[in-house]
Amino acid sequence: MLAGRVGVVTWLLLALVLAWLALGPWVPVVALLALCVPRIRWWVLDRVWVTWRGAGIAAGVVALLVGVVVLVPDGWLPVPPAPGLLVAPSYVGRPAQVPPVPAGAVPQNPHLARNGAGTARGDAWGTGTTTWAGPTGLQPEVDTAWWGLEHCSTLTLDSADRLVGLCDDREGRALHVVDPDSMRPLATKWLPAPDEGDDESCGAHAYLDATDRAVVATSDRRVLAVSTADADDEPDLTTDRAWDLGPHVPDGDCVVALLPDWVGRTWWVSRGGLVGTLAPDSGEVRVLDLGEEVTAPFSTDETGGTYVVTTHALYRLVADGSGAPVVGWRTEYDRGTERKSGQPTRGSGTSPTLLDGGVLALTDNAEPRMHVVLVERSTGAEICRAAVFEEDASASGAALASVGGGVVVANTHGYAGPTRTLLGRGTSAGLARVDVPADRSRDECRVRWTSDVVAPSGASVSVASGLVYAWTKRPTWWGVSAWYLTGVDARTGRAVFSVRTGTGVLMNPDGAAPTLAPDGSAYGATLGGMVRVRDRQPSTPD
Repeated sequence: MLAGRVGVVTWLLLALVLAWLALGPWVPVVALLALCVPRIRWWVLDRVWVTWRGAGIAAGVVALLVGVVVLVPDGWLPVPPAPGLLVAPSYVGRPAQVPPVPAGAVPQNPHLARNGAGTARGDAWGTGTTTWAGPTGLQPEVDTAWWGLEHCSTLTLDSADRLVGLCDDREGRALHVVDPDSMRPLATKWLPAPDEGDDESCGAHAYLDATDRAVVATSDRRVLAVSTADADDEPDLTTDRAWDLGPHVPDGDCVVALLPDWVGRTWWVSRGGLVGTLAPDSGEVRVLDLGEEVTAPFSTDETGGTYVVTTHALYRLVADGSGAPVVGWRTEYDRGTERKSGQPTRGSGTSPTLLDGGVLALTDNAEPRMHVVLVERSTGAEICRAAVFEEDASASGAALASVGGGVVVANTHGYAGPTRTLLGRGTSAGLARVDVPADRSRDECRVRWTSDVVAPSGASVSVASGLVYAWTKRPTWWGVSAWYLTGVDARTGRAVFSVRTGTGVLMNPDGAAPTLAPDGSAYGATLGGMVRVRDRQPSTPD
């Protein structure tokens, strides 16, 4: 009799767990509501009281599993799925058959890794665009690697196509060299932990130089050049050079981003509005105080210009004869009256993106609708602006991506953090493409298309595939937090395919756009590790 009761309860609990995994968080809610019925409640209690010994055994098994997870090295286990797999479609659409888009002539910065690999946005222009093909949605394969609670704000690719990530977890910040196939860290170097109270933008943007060194800013106000070259046929992370910015960056401030110019100077910007140049050979540092907050990366070009967006204005900076930064021009934009949800501060939430033809693009903070603003790089004069997305539901804290003769902007309005997308919720929808006018004298930008996908982490573009790639969220009343890689036709804005990458908060990219690799893979940094999407791989004969 006792064994029969225990068996009934065991099967009941197993059925509830399976239903929860299949249908999502409504299952335990329905189960709790069912207990409000006296007959059901007493039937359950009559059987549960005899199972405490079994519950203790189950608790021991759970503790053992947790211990195994803690002891297993990062990347050896997949990211665990959250409930709702049955009600979140695994694939929507069909394989892409769209033509390539024109490739912009982005010059190669000689002091930066090859275009597409040197920064989180690919190149010195900050285009977010590569000439490599990405996934087309042909029977896509999705692989994940669980790193605990670790998120990589910057992913680059070294000359061997290995990932080099600058990542944060609860213990601090680290550099990783990551195997592209297994997505397991091959080498790790821990950096000084960010100071308590530091903004998440502090030190979050690094770059890979032309010799495969990761150049990062640390919380103790140093700049490190860390070699990723192999030592004895094993990946190695060794500090090659270090420069002290302590005398130039005061306590309470921090370096947001770094980037080299075309002659080899390392430019850096601080949250408090300091712009500096660092001569790598001599270590000489020159500083200019803009007096305006900076939260985003910047761009450099072959003309000697460094382009910085502050919370008030867009700047073109150049180095004078001594190497010190000076203002070439300053152009104000509409910074709005308050910080919108989905942007880091009041003002523009994007970094400057450079385009062919001497054009620069950014977003403003106008109300009730945000604008994409295009300006002349040489003078700072505004070419045109175009309002995008819905009234009182438009903002962008993600970088723009260039495509053809324009840029793609993602609407991040409403994304205030990972909790905002829990339980099936989404943020304000929208991807839009804004093109440079053929006749700049008409002062008119063209919104070529707008898509209703929910893409709160920005976008990347493959000119070879003709697709815009974004990590997207499908809002649903089932309460399931499902994330997808979506390919959007760069010419029309039509969503071609979406493949589910995972469910739950651990699969949230939290602001990281897809990283496209030369082998056709799309990589993503999530709050729980890494994900890779690629088309079906041909089988190899035994």
